[in-house]
Amino acid sequence: MNNVHLINHPLVQHKLTLMRRKDASTSTFRTLLNELSSLMAYEVTRDMPLQDVEVQTPLETMTGKMIDGKKLVFVSILRAGNGILEGMLSVVPGARVGHVGLYRDPATLQPVEYYFKMPQEMEERDIVIVDPMLATGNSAIAAVDRLKKLKPKSIKFVCLLTCPEGIAALQKAHPDVAIYTAAIDRELNSHGYILPGLGDAGDRIFGTK
Repeated sequence: MNNVHLINHPLVQHKLTLMRRKDASTSTFRTLLNELSSLMAYEVTRDMPLQDVEVQTPLETMTGKMIDGKKLVFVSILRAGNGILEGMLSVVPGARVGHVGLYRDPATLQPVEYYFKMPQEMEERDIVIVDPMLATGNSAIAAVDRLKKLKPKSIKFVCLLTCPEGIAALQKAHPDVAIYTAAIDRELNSHGYILPGLGDAGDRIFGTK
């Protein structure tokens, strides 16, 4: 479990429990996800570098600290990752956004890429990959494989839920990628879903099945 960061703030845990309820409406689920993502963003960006800037207060000139949000890229694994983006961007509105389109082959559970779009000059940027679930780890590994070819400064992976199998798979393939999650659930079932989990996050975000 090295390089795994469990975000156990009471507000994060409270909202995650509400999201797990099977009778939570699409609207409620989406709102909670937005709020929870904003809270997680504070922890994920805790070690972001700061730069000195000169500002004029109503009384005098001073030197303050600011982050360079343009150096940060939130990368959403489509489609469910988009549910986390809004909350993250509310905390760092200047961040750039990239998308990786992956779907899981139902027979092999392996990811298949169908879309890839990133900002330019990625070698100067820090990447935060967002996806609600780290289950089998196959999609996360495929996304990191692809993104490392762009030689970014760093890569982090953020999810609501994960499990020992997903953590082990991602860490075996990419031990340098830090994992941030709100919960480490018990296990995967035979269909690659996290137990107890919260169901299919994409379906619950977008009201589809």
